[in-house]
Amino acid sequence: MVRLRSLTIVLALWLACSGVHAQDWQASLAHFEKTTTVKVLPNGLTLIVSERPEAPVFSFYTLVDAGSVDDPQGASGIAHMFEHMAFKGTPEIGTTNYAAEKTALAQVETAYAAYDTESRRALGADPAKLASLKKSFEDAVEKAQQYVIPNQFDEIVEQNGAVGVNASTGEDTTQYFWSMPSNRFELWAYLESSRIIQPVLREFYKERDVVQEERRMRTDSDPQGRLEEEFLHAAYIAHPYGRLPIGFESELTHITATEAEAFHKKYYVPSNMVVVVVGDLKASEAMPIMERYFGKIPAGPKPESMTTVEPVQHAERSVVLHEQAQPFYMEGYHRPNYLSPDDNVYDAIAAILSDGRTGRLYRALVRDQGIAARAGADSDYPSVKYPPLFYLDATPLPGHTDDEVRDAIHKQLDRLKTEDVTDAELEAFKTQTRASVLSGLANNAGLASALAFYQTRNGDWRFLFHQLEKVDAVTKADIRRVANALFLDTNRTSARIETTTATMGAAK
Repeated sequence: MVRLRSLTIVLALWLACSGVHAQDWQASLAHFEKTTTVKVLPNGLTLIVSERPEAPVFSFYTLVDAGSVDDPQGASGIAHMFEHMAFKGTPEIGTTNYAAEKTALAQVETAYAAYDTESRRALGADPAKLASLKKSFEDAVEKAQQYVIPNQFDEIVEQNGAVGVNASTGEDTTQYFWSMPSNRFELWAYLESSRIIQPVLREFYKERDVVQEERRMRTDSDPQGRLEEEFLHAAYIAHPYGRLPIGFESELTHITATEAEAFHKKYYVPSNMVVVVVGDLKASEAMPIMERYFGKIPAGPKPESMTTVEPVQHAERSVVLHEQAQPFYMEGYHRPNYLSPDDNVYDAIAAILSDGRTGRLYRALVRDQGIAARAGADSDYPSVKYPPLFYLDATPLPGHTDDEVRDAIHKQLDRLKTEDVTDAELEAFKTQTRASVLSGLANNAGLASALAFYQTRNGDWRFLFHQLEKVDAVTKADIRRVANALFLDTNRTSARIETTTATMGAAK
């Protein structure tokens, strides 16, 4: 997931590449406005074209303002499943005979619904009936599979020079992206708009098995993965940030293509999406092509805002996993979301604590005390749209304990409450925010993602520039004030792995 702090850096990187000092951001904004065009189509879709003619390529970024927090109750993992489905093709791509396949896919859903209903019987399924229904479902899947041309969508894209073909599902958003030659722009517009207009959910249950295996590998079979899940469950008692995007095993087992189609209908509407292209394109030529293809997407109401608000935490919470694994410690503190006027202050605290070898956590826990292999902080975990956690973690070295690193972390947090940070630390945060990760973000793809996120979250990509002004305004007093309000025992959730010779499971 792309963080707003990282997105702020994108502007600084663009300024650096352009040879422009951050103090001249107003002049830079005026220049950027000349090369960036925004248009909202009648169906509600926002299109952005940013001209960068350095090389004959372009990058795109389609951002859907829906992620795992929008998974329906009882169907966690739907947003992630649909992301997988978006590469399965359309009525024209990925099939030998769509008319016949459509009928076969409907039969798959009917057969699965009957099998699923029997498997959910409260008093226990009839084994013989269940086996018969499962066989009917498997036969229907096999019949539908005969029409599938596997991976045809990906092959078309890659045969036309695309690189970095990928997508991701986060808590707040789902995004699709790749880069390709500029002379394939219209092909891209056709492909991207087609899979938004009418994705075909072929091979759904095969892909569901892939996602279930992904969960088993990354969460169920990984001690830190299990710890993260338990930590989030403890930290959030109401809000969906308390569940991982991958979903729960029991719910993944039962989600259907019909449910995924309903998710697409509700959330993949133009008013809930932003499409950005950056590269060797002229807006006067690219925008009409985008209008022609993306304007065909049927309009729909923007999904209603979430009403769930995480209650104020009044007592410290803790999780302990007894595992045959190395110790690991994490803790988090509830904070406001990215719209908070103190958003950049949280970023400053995270940077001062954990930016590289100059960060306080590294110097104290790793370099000076030698009790941890690493230690870090994140100002907005797991995401930013809704109130996240200020997160810290550390990995104790052999012979040292979670309690040691916990106490050392708290000592550094107490320092932020009682002592002003140094001039050098504050200036380093501001400088690094403008200049770090140059090689990774000073490119078309990085800029496309930043424009999409700021347009979605702030309603205007220009907030990229205004963020720098807010970063410059952070003071020592701000850091001390926020630290005192944030790092309270009653606002803390902690989780740890305690090494044991026999796995005892989780205890809270």
